[in-house]
Amino acid sequence: MTKPTLMTEADHRRVSDAVRDAEAATAGEIVTIVTDTSDRYLDVALWWSIGIAVLALAALAAFPEFCTGLVASFSGGWIVEWTLAEAFELALAVAVLKFVAMRLLLSWMPLRIFLTPGIVKAERVRRRAIRYFKVGAERRTSGRTGVLIYLSMAEHRAEIVADEAIHSKVTPETWGEAMAKLVAEVREGRLADGMVAAIGDVGKVLSAHFPRASDDVNELPDRLIEL
Repeated sequence: MTKPTLMTEADHRRVSDAVRDAEAATAGEIVTIVTDTSDRYLDVALWWSIGIAVLALAALAAFPEFCTGLVASFSGGWIVEWTLAEAFELALAVAVLKFVAMRLLLSWMPLRIFLTPGIVKAERVRRRAIRYFKVGAERRTSGRTGVLIYLSMAEHRAEIVADEAIHSKVTPETWGEAMAKLVAEVREGRLADGMVAAIGDVGKVLSAHFPRASDDVNELPDRLIEL
């Protein structure tokens, strides 16, 4: 089954054209990537499931009469006195049921994303952006002037990662306006508009610090990469 695209062919052309226009005045090279999600967050699902199981055991320990009475009502009153083994069996059954139920609920990706702490999502997006940058742009230009604009839709986060020559002259805070425009447009569902705006701002910064030379060549693809 083909994975549905996040942006249309027309959007792809707009982004590619924006990259080409931005690079016309700079030696910098801009790479753009849009992805649905930066991580599967399976560890988050695991920890939530464990946490719910532990909370269920804590509730069982805090209110044992209520829990045993509930079981007795379902058994038709046949269980009156609990042996130690039966109590442990009940605790194990409750923990397993809660763990499995929570894990099944968290197989739904939107819920898993919602329950993932913001700091974790930010770290995963940043880590994935750096990984893609290292593979696709870092040290792949003669002047070390590659820049990655990375957008991760499920987390509602974006990252701009720059090669060493740019990083030495441009602080991360400089990209703030480009990031703000990108996120603002994406929140309104205008992905292409956000990418085009961010590319324009990044291009202005690059042209100020790395003007294009007469013999400059295009070293990285201008096309939008959708993962």
